[in-house]
Amino acid sequence: MILEIVTPEATLLHTEVQLVSVPGINGEFQMLNNHAPIVSLLVEGNVKFKGNNIKIEEEFEDKFTNDKDEFTLQIKSGTIEMKENKVIILAD
Repeated sequence: MILEIVTPEATLLHTEVQLVSVPGINGEFQMLNNHAPIVSLLVEGNVKFKGNNIKIEEEFEDKFTNDKDEFTLQIKSGTIEMKENKVIILAD
């Protein structure tokens, strides 16, 4: 599935991933390929994702941490939409 992370400043990420975990308003939840369509608000926490050949542009690498092939991005709040194997996160 495709993961796109957008902030008011820039599109931080647009890449193929295997799974995405986000801090939803009712707790953390995870999405895999072919997940049912969903729209949700996000709260402060970590967006985590895994995949093969994750490519993060050099200018945004410092915003992400990488631990054992799991990438993490700290957010303050946001919105997520999952539809047709594409996850779009609008984050602050």
